[in-house]
Amino acid sequence: MKKIYMPVVKAALLVAALLAAQPAAAQFCWLNCDFTRTKNPVVLQHGLAGFNELGGVLPYWNGIPESLRSGGAEVFVTQVSPFNSSVVRGESLIVQLDEIRAIKGKPALKFNLIGHSQGGLDIRYVAAVRPDLVASLTTVGSPHKGSDLITFDINGQLVPTPAANAFSNFVSMVWASLGGSPDPVSITAVLKNFSPAGIAAFNASFPAGMPTTSCGQGAAVTQTSAGPIRNYSWSGTAPFTNVYDPGDPALVALSLFYDEPNDGLVEACASHFGTVIRDDYRMNHLDEVNNLFGLTSVLEVDPRTLYRNHANRLKTAGL
Repeated sequence: MKKIYMPVVKAALLVAALLAAQPAAAQFCWLNCDFTRTKNPVVLQHGLAGFNELGGVLPYWNGIPESLRSGGAEVFVTQVSPFNSSVVRGESLIVQLDEIRAIKGKPALKFNLIGHSQGGLDIRYVAAVRPDLVASLTTVGSPHKGSDLITFDINGQLVPTPAANAFSNFVSMVWASLGGSPDPVSITAVLKNFSPAGIAAFNASFPAGMPTTSCGQGAAVTQTSAGPIRNYSWSGTAPFTNVYDPGDPALVALSLFYDEPNDGLVEACASHFGTVIRDDYRMNHLDEVNNLFGLTSVLEVDPRTLYRNHANRLKTAGL
């Protein structure tokens, strides 16, 4: 496949990667200090409209990297274009993974990739074109079958390209000022990516781990030229979980567009990939990454614990 150039802010990545490589939180651990110590580093890839830390106050992976590191995991948080196709975002992720390899001086290093929302499609792309980088894939609330809320066909027509490009430029400027990735954005590419035709083409090109039935499980392991890749997924089906969470009302409203159980943005069955750990957590799309501000359901496992348990699962599997 033709290489797609994606500019990356290398200096920021180098600093972030080096800091992430230092398990600072682990020195304060008194119990289960190696509970999350996987063989391969964990990489967290954000979803659509994602960021590392928005406005300097709202982390995308709220408390999750720190929780993983406290148990011995080496964690890297990547950042790609908030609005673009999964091919473009995946290529940007590949650049960052190669740079982490270079920083650590380990040219054969593999990663446990965890992607939330669109990030799950991004990491599937990486595994398909660069399997040498991947030990495992875990998708969280990812729309593997597209989304009814993001459509490409509007009365059979594309969104007008000039208008879409203008909006893309505006979003890019605003997002960069708030702490999002400065990488180019394309609203048209997002619409096309998640349209029925677009997602069908993506899944046809990168079918590994996808279920062959409407709501089944996919292959637990993908055999590649670079070795096996383990596949996992989970998601939630509770759009409203906390009366104090300002994001819940919007997700409840969005959930009404779906006929099937969903997290406010993604249907449970559409999130299935590889081994489905669960698809009915009492979580909405934001809860899956412990947002907003950790205001999740008191009746469900803490999202940070969910990621810690999964890291231990990866560790037990030798990953």
